[in-house]
Amino acid sequence: MSMQDDLKAVQRSLDELDRSVARLEQHIGSGSLEMRRVRTDAGHLRESLALLSEAAPNLPPTRERPDLVPIPEAPYDNALWTDTDDEGLGARDRHAP
Repeated sequence: MSMQDDLKAVQRSLDELDRSVARLEQHIGSGSLEMRRVRTDAGHLRESLALLSEAAPNLPPTRERPDLVPIPEAPYDNALWTDTDDEGLGARDRHAP
């Protein structure tokens, strides 16, 4: 999904939230502190989304995951490990301390 699609999806969700809050106000009434708080919070979400939508063209693009590097199933060439130390054991021709 593109960022614009995501913003539109959030907008649709906020529209549904407003409709649900309006239905809830019909049952509870709009005079209670709790109902006014819910209405105000929904309004804040709408304002925040508007600000985000305005800023969206100026936001840096999201970084995509780098291409995965396949790891072969075949065993590695033993020549790769010559003159290497075993982690925690030291060099092959010496004893661990």
